[in-house]
Formats: sequence, structure tokens, C-alpha cells
Amino acid sequence: MEAKLLFKSGSIVVESEGKKALLQIGKALENEKDLEFVVEGHTDTDKLSSATFPRNNWELSVLRATSVVEILLANSKMLPSKIVAAGRSEYQPVDINDKAKNRRIEIIISPNLDELFEIISKD
Repeated sequence: MEAKLLFKSGSIVVESEGKKALLQIGKALENEKDLEFVVEGHTDTDKLSSATFPRNNWELSVLRATSVVEILLANSKMLPSKIVAAGRSEYQPVDINDKAKNRRIEIIISPNLDELFEIISKD
């Protein structure tokens, strides 16, 4: 999800339109008990320099991911044990010529591989 839908520049507060989208995503994913979710925050290359939070792009990316996770958990039946907040800062740009595209949240959905690891370890 692009940051313009979710956040104002440099902010970790989710905008109302972004919150609406997250509510729909949470409802769509809440019954998927066999899946795990990583919410990744990404930033552009504009440097932050502040004595308060967020102090830099690493913190901004993680705090944005945390804001999204909090909304998902507060408004759905998603299990906290199945969701992770992570930050990638500026280091995985999708478009080096368009900073706005790099300010985003990605929700990565993966299967729970515990059963697969159990089968592999038996051999």
C-alpha cells in the first residue's frame, strides 16, 4: 500500500482512507489461521534528522509497520502470534526515480511451515 494512502510525509499516523483499506484487509485475512503475515514498512531516501521519534528512516519504517499492525489487530480477529512488524528503511526501493512509490507498506503472506519442517526433520 502506498504511503500517500496511509501516511503524511514523515508521519506514523495512519490516514482515514488508509485505515478503511486496512479494516477491509484485516477482515479478509482474519480467518486464515494457517497463514503468517509480515507487515513491512519502507521509506524513500530522504533523510530524517530529529531528536524525537522517528529519528531516522529505520525507525520511521518500523513505526509505520507497527501502526498498521495495531490497526489490523484492533479491528479484526487476526492472531497476534501470526503477525510481525518489520522495517526495511530505504533499502528496497521499487522505483529509484519515484520516491513516492518507495514510501509504502507491504503485507507479505506466507504459509505456516511448521508441519513441513516436522516432516523434513523426521527423515
